[in-house]
Amino acid sequence: MYKAFFKLSRDPFELTPDPVCFVPTKRHDEALASLYYGVRRHKGIVVITGEVGTGKTLLLRCLLRLLEQSKDVAYAYLFNSTLNPTEFLQYTVADFGLPAAGKNKCELLTELSHFLIARGAKRLTTVLIVDEAHQLAPDTLEEIRMLSNLETTTEKLLQIMLVGQPELDEKLDSSELRQLKQRIALRTQLAALGAEETKTYIERRLRIAGADPAAAPLFSAHAIAKVHRFSQGLPRMINTICENALITAYARRLSTVSAEIIEEVARDFRLDVPFPGAGPTAGILGKTGSVSASSSLRSHRTPIATPVVTGLGGGASVGVEESKYEPDI
Repeated sequence: MYKAFFKLSRDPFELTPDPVCFVPTKRHDEALASLYYGVRRHKGIVVITGEVGTGKTLLLRCLLRLLEQSKDVAYAYLFNSTLNPTEFLQYTVADFGLPAAGKNKCELLTELSHFLIARGAKRLTTVLIVDEAHQLAPDTLEEIRMLSNLETTTEKLLQIMLVGQPELDEKLDSSELRQLKQRIALRTQLAALGAEETKTYIERRLRIAGADPAAAPLFSAHAIAKVHRFSQGLPRMINTICENALITAYARRLSTVSAEIIEEVARDFRLDVPFPGAGPTAGILGKTGSVSASSSLRSHRTPIATPVVTGLGGGASVGVEESKYEPDI
């Protein structure tokens, strides 16, 4: 609707997790590197957590694009984690392309183990990705721990990725799941963007959408500062605010988004209204607590690979450059 007016080739702030729109901030680069390394080096269980809207699903889509470039990788992607252990196994087995209908738990495990052993014998990589993993019940998490026992004397046969909100950390830190916690090879937390990162994020998304970097900025400096304040650095909220701000500017035939427009959008979305029971400055994160501008990715390893995004715009692609560093675990 507004693309021609702002001379853009695509919508810059789509909410769908399109890898073409991946903006490689330092923290997202490190998280993607952690996921990629865990899979390619057959480390077993990898966990990444982050607040709602920090870009976890987009990272997974970028990872899948990387994995799909390799002929030796097969993966199952579980996006609905509200399943009991048997349903979880049925979905996993079926997503690997194996027969699962009408089979009991023992038969499902037999089918899966034969599949993994056969692929392991050929030096092939098999991955189970569980999105929204914070919703997994303890008995399903225990089932995942048992699956991690499928291994040879040198490596894991099934690479497992658990991706979820901070509640997943709380579950994994519980006493009843301490055996699973000890099997986690890599564990990373993804935080919100700082003020400068928010500025970079907005500018890069606009460039990917075809904005001329030599032209006058579409968002004023004060507008970007307001975006960071109201979004609290969460990429999903940044996208929502900026998308609606561009629509408003287009409707008023304004070539630049002002701070006043950002404030209007924030009021429309009630972003300055705290959740019930939250403190007066809780903002959009409510009782879980806001993420400060200085917060950063915290991980229990040294970065060992650097994902590289090339070809801004419709031809963007994601790659990973290996480095000499090993994980510090």
